[in-house]
Amino acid sequence: MDRILARLEGCYQLAEQHFNRHFPRPDIELDLRGQRAGVAYLNQNLLRFNGQMYRDNTDDFLLQTVPHEAAHLIAHQLFGPRIRPHGPQWQAIMTELFRLPANRCHNYAVSKRSGTRYLYRCACPDHMPFTPQRHAWVRKGRQYQCRRCGDLLHFTGRQQAATA
Repeated sequence: MDRILARLEGCYQLAEQHFNRHFPRPDIELDLRGQRAGVAYLNQNLLRFNGQMYRDNTDDFLLQTVPHEAAHLIAHQLFGPRIRPHGPQWQAIMTELFRLPANRCHNYAVSKRSGTRYLYRCACPDHMPFTPQRHAWVRKGRQYQCRRCGDLLHFTGRQQAATA
């Protein structure tokens, strides 16, 4: 985390010199999971980073991902909430200020993780596995219909371990 904070501080000092103004430092969390390397929460001045991707790709993560997310916060503070996330203002901060390519996405390997699948049934002979998110939506009242037979899908009460 110290290296992320140091890299972030360098980005902010560069922005402050260039724009001749102070930028409040964001809160940092290293708890992001899934496919995203980082996320900027503009209104909370918060950056969340994927700890596993940081550990697996430390050098590139510090070089590209940390400035990428910092540029989102800096662009928001300079130009307001109506700009596009990867629009010309953000791109200019990346290319002209940070001297980095304005890449929208990372190319880090994303490890697959195992998870639970909830088994649903209709009139068809096969079970339909639901993700935990979809199962939660059903518990809140959402209904799903089988695309083959047209019946409503109902939870069987059974789960299985699966790879995502």
